Amino acid sequence: MDFSLTDEQQALIESASRFAKNRLAPFYREREKARCIEPELIREMGDLGFLGVELPEAVGGLGVDCVTSGLLLEQIAYGDFNVSYVNLLTSLCGQIVAHYAKSDLALEWLGKALRGEVAIALALTEPNAGSDAAQLKLKARREGKDFILSGEKTSISMATQAGIAVVFARTGEESERAHGISAFLVPLDAAGITRTAFDDLGTRPVGRGSIFFDGVHISQDLMLGDEGQGFVQVMQGFDYSRALIGLQCLGVARASLDEAWRYSQEREAFGKPIGDFQGVSFPLAECETYYEACRSLCLRTLWLKDQHLPHTAEAAMCKWWAPKLSCEIIQQCLLTHGHGGYGSDYHFGQRYRDVLGLQIGDGMANIMKMIIARQMKKRFAV
Repeated sequence: MDFSLTDEQQALIESASRFAKNRLAPFYREREKARCIEPELIREMGDLGFLGVELPEAVGGLGVDCVTSGLLLEQIAYGDFNVSYVNLLTSLCGQIVAHYAKSDLALEWLGKALRGEVAIALALTEPNAGSDAAQLKLKARREGKDFILSGEKTSISMATQAGIAVVFARTGEESERAHGISAFLVPLDAAGITRTAFDDLGTRPVGRGSIFFDGVHISQDLMLGDEGQGFVQVMQGFDYSRALIGLQCLGVARASLDEAWRYSQEREAFGKPIGDFQGVSFPLAECETYYEACRSLCLRTLWLKDQHLPHTAEAAMCKWWAPKLSCEIIQQCLLTHGHGGYGSDYHFGQRYRDVLGLQIGDGMANIMKMIIARQMKKRFAV
């Protein structure tokens, strides 16, 4: 495995790092209070080429490898975890649209997302279909050359801000489960769409909420993939997003560790820096060890994707471990700061609340472990 970057790729990562530290980090708390990500900030990220970088140049991306895309996302998350959702969703949904779009109209919308002119969301989860996503009920009924969508999506990241969404809807019978589901690219200003926002514990700028479809007309040109095969075709993309989520969470852990190490050298007790005491430095050393191991797993998973090798089990490992580990590291860094770390002068509380959501979203830990076990049993089948 070779994670080395070209000079151009290294320049891209360094540019993202500067942007995160100078443009994002200083306003992390303000975005939580405002409960939104500024549209002009998303456009700025598009102008800088930070969105959907792994997509082909023909559709507006930079055509870099997935490892580079993950490293860029990690830098954005270092500065503001919530803003990095824009990168995550643009990469996940962008790959779906780029691979399965049937019309220039869909590709035109993709170009807008890559330029940061609109944010894009993934609308899969429903009130009664979370872990068992193939159970969804939102209906897409064909009418001439259109489809009419009726139903509800819930727990959708960027629900209140996105301009378009990849929406999974049932075009077949419920008895067909996954094989009766199709995917559509839906402009969220279409007639019949309403949205509500949740009052969440964390990730408030991400605008998680519900999207309601009341007889929404969608052109068949906006179907992604084959009718009835959208779920089966598109679910493969989640292996990619799960590895990205790992680096997204670890970006926040890295920011917290950097602050904790600096503080351990600045704060003195009993006549010397507290970092000289093993009771302070050893827990941080353990965090560093786990951090490096998890980060290596995430990068290896992206490398496997770049090599077109199987990586489903590895992606599930990234998804259940990285959010949990990141929360544990953030907690330890808070404790390192003592009573001050418990206050709002530091970002540890907000980071913990934000990252905690990804122990739920995109598949809970036990679902990921089921996937890992299933893959391993296949590998060792008699």
